[in-house]
Amino acid sequence: MRRCVNVNAMVPYLFVVVITLLLTEPAWSEWPSPATAHGYVAHLLVNEVPFPGERGYQSEANTMAAMEQLLMVLNRRLRAIPPGYTQQQLAAIRTDQILEIITVGGEKGQFDGFYRNAAGQPVMVPRVTERIANLQRIAGTGQPGTFARLLDHAAGLAAAYLAEDALPEDRHAGVRSAQNLPATGGGYSWMTDEMRFHPGGNFLRIADSDQGSLGGNRFFTLRRLEP
Repeated sequence: MRRCVNVNAMVPYLFVVVITLLLTEPAWSEWPSPATAHGYVAHLLVNEVPFPGERGYQSEANTMAAMEQLLMVLNRRLRAIPPGYTQQQLAAIRTDQILEIITVGGEKGQFDGFYRNAAGQPVMVPRVTERIANLQRIAGTGQPGTFARLLDHAAGLAAAYLAEDALPEDRHAGVRSAQNLPATGGGYSWMTDEMRFHPGGNFLRIADSDQGSLGGNRFFTLRRLEP
């Protein structure tokens, strides 16, 4: 015999559950505004990696690892110029500000789509903001999952770096040889992971065996100039 359920008795419980769900927002709902340094860096980290269903996506862990190495490249261009090189050579600018590293060169500069407008404000092209808005929309559908965790990871990396100079583990720090040449270690550039793309000069492609391919990107270290 099927057990009957007293619906009237459940109404207060259901009301509490519904109100709780409405008031419990996923962490990504407070994702930082791109008008802040925190938000601008986070937007770059998200823009440069694939999410589920996009070309190059392998796994949540792979995309998170790519975000971490992207941040390491920005930091190295800002604070870790190897002997024999200048910041101007590697980053096309001399600065101690991370937003200058990102926006140098204009709309088609060092980081495509990230630039300063006529008023000097860091901005992004519409395709960047539209994609990220769509990722946020997907993240807000149902229970927080991969999309929300990836957005959160980017925001967390940016916040920790800007507030505390905190950096993730550098997977490329120990690279001492690349393309059969002595290397400085650490990543100094990234490009879409296709053989036809290379930043040129003394940049060396980091091998797959050294986790040089992450999140659909190929990371590049530098040729060591001094013993």
